[in-house]
Amino acid sequence: MRSINFTAGVLLLLFFNCMAQEITAQTHSDAKELRIKKLDRTVTDAEQVPHLLDEAKLPFQAIDIVNWPAYPYRPQVAFRIAYTGNAILIHYKVTENDVRAVATKDNGRVWEDACVEFFIAPEGDSNYYNFEFNCIGHLLIQGGVPSDRKPASDSVLNIVKRWASLGNNAIDEKPGATTWELAAIIPYEAFFRHSIHSMQGKQARANFYKCGDHLKTPHFLSWSPIHLEKPMFHCPEYFGHLSFD
Repeated sequence: MRSINFTAGVLLLLFFNCMAQEITAQTHSDAKELRIKKLDRTVTDAEQVPHLLDEAKLPFQAIDIVNWPAYPYRPQVAFRIAYTGNAILIHYKVTENDVRAVATKDNGRVWEDACVEFFIAPEGDSNYYNFEFNCIGHLLIQGGVPSDRKPASDSVLNIVKRWASLGNNAIDEKPGATTWELAAIIPYEAFFRHSIHSMQGKQARANFYKCGDHLKTPHFLSWSPIHLEKPMFHCPEYFGHLSFD
């Protein structure tokens, strides 16, 4: 019985592995691709990021895919991204019908607020990171595989520099059209489950999101499409492709 069970287990494992490969091939057929430009300078102040990306003439990329018809609201959301010798730079711009920011500590429930997110698998393994920012700059970071997500320590959170155009004070739900921006400097040390010293010439998988689970009009937008039945961003099989110059 042991040998039969072992053989059956191996066959079952092979079956699910083949199915996973087939699903991955299908879901990546419409995955987006983006080339990431390198900036040859050191940046320490996140408030400088929008200006530096302006100087580099980097275009914005829309986060505008409504993957779930039950949540049709589509605020205006865009991002742009670059990298340096020691960090990834990212800048979001959002216009939406109302904002909320009640998570006032890092690693809090920022996804329930007006929130933008960056998920990335920086190496060729199954580990990925989620960087989630509410509109006042508070941040959640986790890293690992989907079944084993480890929160970042305070020392990691503190090295990710952020700038929020709305400031850093809590905002009870505020109705009315609001435009806000968020910029961040993500040092490679923030990828705390890896040892990364450069992104030059690398290929990575990633997606960019906008959500607001507890806003008056909840929404779940992505840059690269997701083909799942219900809202879910922790799905690396649907990440797009980033190419670092």
